[in-house]
Amino acid sequence: MSLTPRQRSLRAQIAAHESWANTDDRSERTAKARKANHQRFERQIREQFPDLDDAEVAVRAEHAKKAHYLRMALASAKARAAKKAARQAGAA
Repeated sequence: MSLTPRQRSLRAQIAAHESWANTDDRSERTAKARKANHQRFERQIREQFPDLDDAEVAVRAEHAKKAHYLRMALASAKARAAKKAARQAGAA
């Protein structure tokens, strides 16, 4: 049986929700990914500033992470505004 893209998407969403419903410790399940994400920013800071001590690397890595997520939020807001403007232009 061949599924449409929408049906495949729904099937994947069902599986994801069932998986999370059966997860006892969400924090433990995502710990490895969170650690890898933070290490990515620490590595970036260490490459840019190799002489910094660990404490300063941690502070700067946290700022780099916040800047990254704020850039993504800004891009998302711009995309939503552009989509809204396109819908409004199409309706006119």
